[in-house]
Amino acid sequence: MKKRRVRDFLVAGSLILGMMLTGCGMSGQQTEQNGGKEQNKVENEKISVVATIFPQYDFVRQIAGENVELKMLLKPGEETHSYEPTPQDIIAIQNSDLFIYVGGENDAWVEDILESMPDNGRKTLKLVDCVDTVEEEHVEGMKEERGHDHDEDDAEHEEHEVEHEEDEADHEEHGQEETHSVHEIDEHVWTSPLNAVKIVEQIKEELCEIDSENAPDYEENAEAYVAQLKELDQEFQDVVDHSKRKLMIFGDRFPFRYFAEAYGLDYYAAFSGCASDTEPSAATMAFLINKVQDENIKTVLKMELSNENIAKAIAEATSADVKEFYSCHNLTAEQFADGETYLSLMEKNVETLREVLN
Repeated sequence: MKKRRVRDFLVAGSLILGMMLTGCGMSGQQTEQNGGKEQNKVENEKISVVATIFPQYDFVRQIAGENVELKMLLKPGEETHSYEPTPQDIIAIQNSDLFIYVGGENDAWVEDILESMPDNGRKTLKLVDCVDTVEEEHVEGMKEERGHDHDEDDAEHEEHEVEHEEDEADHEEHGQEETHSVHEIDEHVWTSPLNAVKIVEQIKEELCEIDSENAPDYEENAEAYVAQLKELDQEFQDVVDHSKRKLMIFGDRFPFRYFAEAYGLDYYAAFSGCASDTEPSAATMAFLINKVQDENIKTVLKMELSNENIAKAIAEATSADVKEFYSCHNLTAEQFADGETYLSLMEKNVETLREVLN
């Protein structure tokens, strides 16, 4: 909750400064918002698209190519959960023709900014509106996060945690798997290739509406890209269909619920996808180590750009290997410079999954 308040304060400050800079930068150049925007498009001959993070950024460049001016707010190498918008980011959003963001708890700052901006004809697209969403869940062994931005539930939540801790030993003794929702939308909708198809189709529709002149290119590129995504989906399904097990163990957060549900996979992890915790409890570590040993797991997984201490500790205790499994929320500066894409990172996941499940 404290982190959310700090973010809100920083966003408010950036919003005020961004609006001031926008006003100064546009003074004398744009007398009417819509008229100025149309004139700007004619001069540049490209529409402006702003994406908060890598998945939708990459989807746009696969569909639009060189036909748009494309900007990603999250810099390569940065972690999404620590991102704070700069005044320049706010100006970019303000001046965009299409702004694409994820939605959910981690993007609460976006709603505040959009509500404070004048309506200049900008279109917005929220990824969580493109697919059927699910809530984050707490599975057996996962550390329960305190202070989950639900002040009204704090007392009840703490009481539940006490009861949970008292019952945990007996619960695990009976070998029953615990799963319950944490009442937040799982924002990582792109981790399922078929969800990516739905998102790509919606992005294409928005681009075609904004820029009808280049609509045939968008249609053709999107069709080809969707075919690649469906092929990727089949690759994952083939790996799962011919695997010895259906279990993944993450010494990390788990932003892959849509992926796991798409292919009928089970999982255990230290934290849920958007957890702010970085230190697991002793009980969580013991649970994951025991699972690796009991299930004869040879590879413990971690996500990209995260602290791999948990996965390494589990691996050292069990003689397992550690491998990276890409959520594609971002990539390193080197990967970005090398031209890595959503598809190329997910293809690496195909090979990693093949090893993990056999």
